Amino acid sequence: MKKYKDHSAYISASLEEFQPLLVGLRKQLAEALPDAEEIIAYDMPGFGFGKTIIAGYAAFSKQCGLYVSKGAIKTHAAEIADAGLKATKTGVTFSVRKPIPDELVKKLALSSREELGL
Repeated sequence: MKKYKDHSAYISASLEEFQPLLVGLRKQLAEALPDAEEIIAYDMPGFGFGKTIIAGYAAFSKQCGLYVSKGAIKTHAAEIADAGLKATKTGVTFSVRKPIPDELVKKLALSSREELGL
């Protein structure tokens, strides 16, 4: 797996169709978590403090994902479903055809931060 030095390098290496989604997601997370550091952990970009990730994101071959705490997913499960998105225990998948709403990104990031006590 390729190692990335920063968020920009990760986004640039992603499929071109996903790059606008990832740029937007990065912006939303930076606004929701203004004092958090941009980090690369588990070969994906994220926001957090030290080695603690509050929210991370990734691009795959057919979709993208936003990764937060289990409690954040659980708290906002209805909103995730209402947006027509699928969730795992710690992530929400989205695509160009079904992007993740900005307000949901903010809520998930803030809930994750709260659960982690940061």
